[in-house]
Amino acid sequence: MKRLITFITLFISPLITVAQNTTQSLDQKINQSFHNATSWFTDTILYQIPITENIAIPWVLIILVGGACYFSIYFKGINFSGFFTAINVVRGKYDSIDKPDNKTDIAKTIKVEGNGEVSHFQALTAALSATVGLGNIAGVAIALSIGGPGATFWMIIVGLLGMASKFVECTLGVKYREIETDGTVFGGPMYYLKNGLKELGLNKIGKTLSIIFAIMCVGGSFGGGNMFQVNQAFKLFEYVTGGEQSFIYGKGWLFGLVMAIFAGIVIIGGIKKIAKVTDKVVPVMVLVYVIAVIIILSINYTQIPVAFNQIIEGAFNPTGIAGGMVGVLIQGFRRGAFSNEAGIGSSSIAHAAVKTNYAASEGLVALLEPFIDTVLVCTMTALALIITGQITPGNTISFEQGAILTSKALESGISWFPYILTIAVILFAFSSMISWSYYGYQAWSYLFGREKRTGNVYKIIFCIFTIIGAAASLNAVIDFSDAMVFAMMVPNMIGLILLAPKVIKELKRYKSAIQNNLS
Repeated sequence: MKRLITFITLFISPLITVAQNTTQSLDQKINQSFHNATSWFTDTILYQIPITENIAIPWVLIILVGGACYFSIYFKGINFSGFFTAINVVRGKYDSIDKPDNKTDIAKTIKVEGNGEVSHFQALTAALSATVGLGNIAGVAIALSIGGPGATFWMIIVGLLGMASKFVECTLGVKYREIETDGTVFGGPMYYLKNGLKELGLNKIGKTLSIIFAIMCVGGSFGGGNMFQVNQAFKLFEYVTGGEQSFIYGKGWLFGLVMAIFAGIVIIGGIKKIAKVTDKVVPVMVLVYVIAVIIILSINYTQIPVAFNQIIEGAFNPTGIAGGMVGVLIQGFRRGAFSNEAGIGSSSIAHAAVKTNYAASEGLVALLEPFIDTVLVCTMTALALIITGQITPGNTISFEQGAILTSKALESGISWFPYILTIAVILFAFSSMISWSYYGYQAWSYLFGREKRTGNVYKIIFCIFTIIGAAASLNAVIDFSDAMVFAMMVPNMIGLILLAPKVIKELKRYKSAIQNNLS
């Protein structure tokens, strides 16, 4: 309990330092105190290594993309060779392999509740609900405004490479998960760092890395998984309801309060309740958004080849745009990495709750995430922005304008599309928030224990940050979000590299089980 009180004090107390300033509005107070509390941390984590006078690259991005390249080579292109197997796993083609017995994880997960924690499909949608979100809408617009159409190409590349990282971390998430007697699953980087590295004789290193990851994951759940989502949802809602004349203008805290209430209702039920929501909301919201974009692309179908040509040319010959090719590459990689979270480790927490005997089966399912999130959804958004002329390369937009630009792109086709996008954005934000609340709760439980009381403390704080996120300026929110999410990558990537041989063994075991089942 002392650890818990100390953590809360350090994390929350700076946010109330300006509360006595009565000359400020509530939104202004929240924004100033949040900026004061997080500026040092974000500056440190997002430190950029200078390349030229005008170009710098975040040091964490080098590790993230470098790790994805390493795993793509180490696992012999699992990004592509495992693609159709992953689809078959989601379809349930190999479900017969996972018949329960008394010695396997699947027997433990169904011990109390007949359907286990979650199915392969539910685990995928729960994880997708956290990754397919506003990074696909606002983030793409931002990347293109800085780097031009060519940034799209590099987002696609980082998505394809990230499939390998996602496969590794989610396989380990299942392999080293812990299952309570009531069937509740606890998994993710905290556990494969602690238990996996212990097997390698690195017990102290594993415990240290697991604690660092858990702390950053709690912060990430408050930032990128909560504040960023609700902030962008509020900005778009404010825009479509009249902007400065909107009834909600300057009342971000009120929008955040409503979202916090709905999120709180769902997250109290844990992963099973979350999965029941996401396996319905995610397919619907993705379908609605994709259909809207497809209609825009269909109306402007003659411009699609031109847009692809701009993407290719811009990727390799972007003279004068954000410092040339390196600048475009950095923007594409940064937004792509933030969008699909491959190498961050967060998704493995949701995938760890799956009902399976074979860890690699869920690793294969997980590699579909970056493909859906970045290769498909981000590319479609980019095409819509390019062909409707919403992006002027070199004319950097603010983060507040990201979702609004995409809204304008859809409005150019059909006038009422922004309202559809607003609904989709709020659903994107809501589903991301409830999934990230589960990630944060798992990390919180690892740090402070699995008692219901400590879990409720986390859920209350999460809802408070929902209100803060809607009220704060997005510049402060996005820096904090990027910093927390990217900080999770450091301990996670160390564990992934050290434990990669374990994943090879799990993959061979699963492939052997499939062969025996089909023969």
